[in-house]
Amino acid sequence: MSGRPAVGTPPPIAPRFDALIAQADAEAPLKLGILGGTFDPVHLGHLHIAEQAYAQYGLTGVLFIPTGRPAWKLDRPISSAEDRIAMLSAALSDNPHFDLCRLEIDRPGVTYTIDTLRTLKAYWADAVELYFIVGADAAHELSEWRDASAIATLVTILAARRPGVLSEQSDGGLPFDLRPIDTVPLDISSSELRTLAAAGRSLRYVVPEPVRSYIREHGLYGEVAHEVVGEAADGAVREAIR
Repeated sequence: MSGRPAVGTPPPIAPRFDALIAQADAEAPLKLGILGGTFDPVHLGHLHIAEQAYAQYGLTGVLFIPTGRPAWKLDRPISSAEDRIAMLSAALSDNPHFDLCRLEIDRPGVTYTIDTLRTLKAYWADAVELYFIVGADAAHELSEWRDASAIATLVTILAARRPGVLSEQSDGGLPFDLRPIDTVPLDISSSELRTLAAAGRSLRYVVPEPVRSYIREHGLYGEVAHEVVGEAADGAVREAIR
């Protein structure tokens, strides 16, 4: 039995996974991780938590869903949807169990997690079990999300935790199926990376190299004007000591 709705031909939600999901059924559903965020920019912390969730819970794959107009950032500027999509595409291209979904980017209006989850469940029906991946901090705020009780019925929550900490998550009294992801403590935040880039500091080793190249080539966050100068100066020093 196909996992997709029978009516019409919906646009692909997961280009890498759609064909595989279409072969599944309710008796042997696939386990799909969902990782949302603005990804402005995507960094190694995002990729690490997704990889650990994939490995520790035997997921079929992880679907990255960049937000369109996130409800919690309506008063803050964010990079264009296409810049964030381009950076994510570059970051995910070499990992066959990661995929990119444009659902929230292409949907008009304010982005809410519950709307996305309902769309995914309607699209794939019982062919997929959804595992929603969150960071350690977000796990404390689950009860504050729009229609949190409905979210609890649709997904299993996979929450990052710091090594050696038995439990630091809270379900706010709601019946979440909340399970921990053991991760290496990569304390990276996109907002801090934007600040670093604007100050001319290098983003090497905190974002994937194709993402760093994209940021420089497109002048995002003011990074290109500063880091190129810094690298030129480094080159001059290397020449001087040869």
